[in-house]
Amino acid sequence: MKRLLTCALAGVLTLASVAPVHAAPGHYAFAWTGDPDGKGEDFIAVIDADPASPTYGSLITSAASGIRSKQNHHTEYWMPEGGMLFANDHKAGATAVMDLRDPLHPKVHATFADLAGFSHPHSFLRLPNGHVLASFQVEGTMHHGGDHGMAGMAGAGMPGMADELDIGAKPNLHGGLVEIDNEGKLIRSASTADPARPGDLLMAYSLLPLPEIDRVVVTNSAMRGEDRNGHTYQVFRLSDLKRLSTNDFDAPAGTYGEINPEEARAGPDGSVYVQTLGCGIERLTDLATDKPQSKLVWQFPGSGCGVPTIVSHYLIQSVPIVHGIVVLDIRDGAHPVEVARAVIDPAYQPHWTVYDPATRRVAVTGESTDDRLMMLKFDPDSGALALDTAFHGPDGRPGFAFTSRAWPHGWTGSAYAHGVVFSR
Repeated sequence: MKRLLTCALAGVLTLASVAPVHAAPGHYAFAWTGDPDGKGEDFIAVIDADPASPTYGSLITSAASGIRSKQNHHTEYWMPEGGMLFANDHKAGATAVMDLRDPLHPKVHATFADLAGFSHPHSFLRLPNGHVLASFQVEGTMHHGGDHGMAGMAGAGMPGMADELDIGAKPNLHGGLVEIDNEGKLIRSASTADPARPGDLLMAYSLLPLPEIDRVVVTNSAMRGEDRNGHTYQVFRLSDLKRLSTNDFDAPAGTYGEINPEEARAGPDGSVYVQTLGCGIERLTDLATDKPQSKLVWQFPGSGCGVPTIVSHYLIQSVPIVHGIVVLDIRDGAHPVEVARAVIDPAYQPHWTVYDPATRRVAVTGESTDDRLMMLKFDPDSGALALDTAFHGPDGRPGFAFTSRAWPHGWTGSAYAHGVVFSR
């Protein structure tokens, strides 16, 4: 995440350590979790996500990744069909492929670091052939002592933040796309560098393959606070990863919604919606042509908005300044309408969202080290959502707490979760 946050982080949630629940196979949330103090390893926490289960909201098991925690960050956004989940520690520049086919016995299947001369991957999206297409921030290597792009917030207790910036030699301000199989092996790659835009920051943040039109949309934004702001998107041809264009996002006078574009999501109308750290929603159209278009169609209040989810014709967005989630109806993509919002807690800083069609739940993780994994009920027919208070721990407070636990894989301590997916 990058700059612009307007809300201070507050609130400390605690939960006594409890023994893991030994349950029969059911429905689960897999949370990619790490040690904010950097002493333990990143790990997968398996949580009961079946609302009908008597242990709903309880810890089932956990499994270490072998990666020392520096900044546990993104997983894939949805559970892949094959059950092999890519999960990354961004500052470590290391990625684990976690085998989640047996939810009660998760394990590491493969690991990898730099590939094809690119380092620090961020996002992972599946291709029709089952491989992953990943965005890598940097062509070359770098020491990443940065702050997840949140300048001035060092020492605020956020994982991935540091009081010093150990960046080594100045890295290239461009990254790349890399296709990877489930063994962590390189298939092919392409650079985001554009000779026509030598002064632009082209560090690939996220991406969206669009196989039906043979395109890939790439958003450019840096994870490090000392880098300049991103403001571009690129279009590649999926079949050969040829870069077709580098384009500026729409930036109307007096707005900041184009700053630091992050997640791209396919909309129901064939357009692509991009969330930005400036809390804007940019709508991309004409992506199959040589003149793609961008339009800033929504501006949420504040800044620091995180991972969105699109369900049917609704866009679900985490908005830190409201301490909750806002839902937009995007049936008329050029003119979204807010239809619902839910405040989670006055101290909560929401970031990641993911929808589970099996239970009609939205899982949310926050940005501070003591935030819980929260669960919200979502109605895909009306767009209404509400906090699911039945998802709680022994203290009765909503959410799953990562503090003060003896984890089943043998580590004891308070942890922090970022990426979350549901079992299929």
